[in-house]
Amino acid sequence: MNLLLAEVAQATQRLADAGVPSPRFDAEELAAYVHGVKRGELHNVPDRDFDARYWETIARREAREPLQHITGRAFFRYLELQVGPGVFVPRPETESVVGWAIDAVRAMDVVEPLIVDLCTGSGAIALAMAQEVPRSRVHGVELSEDALTWTRKNAEGSRVTVHRGDAATALPELDGQVDLVISNPPYIPLTEWEYVAPEARDHDPEMALFSGEDGLDLIRSIERTAHRLLRPGGLVVIEHADTQGGQVPWIFTEERGWADAADHPDLNNRPRFATARRAMP
Repeated sequence: MNLLLAEVAQATQRLADAGVPSPRFDAEELAAYVHGVKRGELHNVPDRDFDARYWETIARREAREPLQHITGRAFFRYLELQVGPGVFVPRPETESVVGWAIDAVRAMDVVEPLIVDLCTGSGAIALAMAQEVPRSRVHGVELSEDALTWTRKNAEGSRVTVHRGDAATALPELDGQVDLVISNPPYIPLTEWEYVAPEARDHDPEMALFSGEDGLDLIRSIERTAHRLLRPGGLVVIEHADTQGGQVPWIFTEERGWADAADHPDLNNRPRFATARRAMP
């Protein structure tokens, strides 16, 4: 074992003791970041090249600063995104939400599908849709100017059009034309604040996490926006907490102009996102 791997072993224990959920992965990822190699190449770093700044990054992670804030990057499906303070760090569970949406749009008989991502944050969802759905026209909407700094960095050179706006009033010029509306909105109840992981509670923007007493305030607002934006037969896909699976589909009722409202599990078989189709006239 070389020096770096021995240090990684010690760092793993420190992170585990601090309650970090994935201590081995994070210790290796930080080692790779500091030494400019891939995780699988750590054994090739000569002892003389060990960089003591590694322990500075471990101390930051030990204090529950998000791994992605330390490295400045987050991976999402086939993307590498720039992230940092002021923007929500995309989570792996959202990848299954996007996967369902991509399959659904590909199955549509539409040459140039029109897609809107509300509460786009880093742009992860919008950029993945643009990358994986050929000829799609994708719009990302974000209210926070701090988050938009990151959105614009990530969207530079892409086919995503970025807008500053409120999800409740977004893009009236596209009313009745959109094929798919997708969102990972804030959905944590205010009453759950103390139970949120420190990485999110202390570092993600509050407006990207919390949404009223039951966590569903913005989802209710997005329901109306999606109905306004979508063409008849268009789809809405919205992420929610795994404890809200019994609630969110009931927001998209037949009385409000929806059909086929359903909930879907993530890779851990927990309720993760709801979908509905705008009813035909």
